Amino acid sequence: MSLFSPDLFHTDVHAIDLEALRASGVDTILVDLDNTLLPRDTNEVPDSLREWACGLVDSGFKVSLVSNNWHERVNAVAEELGFNLVAKAVKPFPFAFLIALRRLGSKRRNAVMIGDQLFTDVLGGNLLGMKTILVEPLSATDLPHTLMLRKLEALVLAGRTPLP
Repeated sequence: MSLFSPDLFHTDVHAIDLEALRASGVDTILVDLDNTLLPRDTNEVPDSLREWACGLVDSGFKVSLVSNNWHERVNAVAEELGFNLVAKAVKPFPFAFLIALRRLGSKRRNAVMIGDQLFTDVLGGNLLGMKTILVEPLSATDLPHTLMLRKLEALVLAGRTPLP
């Protein structure tokens, strides 16, 4: 498998089959924030996301936000959703993933990384041998360097369509 190939590709986090994840041995979810759970620079958490987050916890998953972002908004969202947080993650480097796993008492083989970027979320998770799920970005708005990487992502993902 390519380091740039996610195990699954979905339209958004709500399309992920949590029962199938659990059946595959996953008990830990590491998830990105910007353009994965919320559009970039959005502070309002919709009810549907709150329900999804509660569903994770109710299903027994251990969850941590792993975000390259470091602004106060990241802390506020993690607290509102009841998730552990590793900010300033410097993904795809492994440090933040390992910190999150250690805090949750989890093993790589039982974890999945969910995010909207191949070159941070998917690459980082794959480098550590975790399962990875790519979701379509929630917004076309992003940082200039991320927008440039999106063009490379489109080449890597050519012909792949997300599962609804």
